[in-house]
Amino acid sequence: MPDPVSSIPNLGPATEAAFARAGIHSADAIHAMGADAAYLALMRSGTPPHFIGYYVLVMGLQGRPWNDCQGEEKKALRLRFDALKAEVAGDLAKTKGRSELEAALDFFGVVERKAQPTSSRPEKKNAISRAAAASESEP
Repeated sequence: MPDPVSSIPNLGPATEAAFARAGIHSADAIHAMGADAAYLALMRSGTPPHFIGYYVLVMGLQGRPWNDCQGEEKKALRLRFDALKAEVAGDLAKTKGRSELEAALDFFGVVERKAQPTSSRPEKKNAISRAAAASESEP
């Protein structure tokens, strides 16, 4: 039986639940993926990025206490963390916050686009014109 995620030092039940939402159910899987890939999976599954959570994972995989990260090592981890966040932000920009399936269906025109109220749409222009006319006719 594989070791639970919470068997990694510094990780508890909340982190174990977050990894489960990301489809990762064992410490062995996290060790095999490495800290960066595992944290990317967490963020892609909806876990908000948090630097301390990232370096706690890195320290835990090394068997070190979470507060052992200091100085230049912490600065280097911050750069790695920022790069991971940027990667996820780029993914979201490409899909506009939608799942890959939703983005693909939209690309092929399978899903009807929601009407966006813009000033270039006739119904919006008419509403603006009516509102302007009404305000001009008031004493």
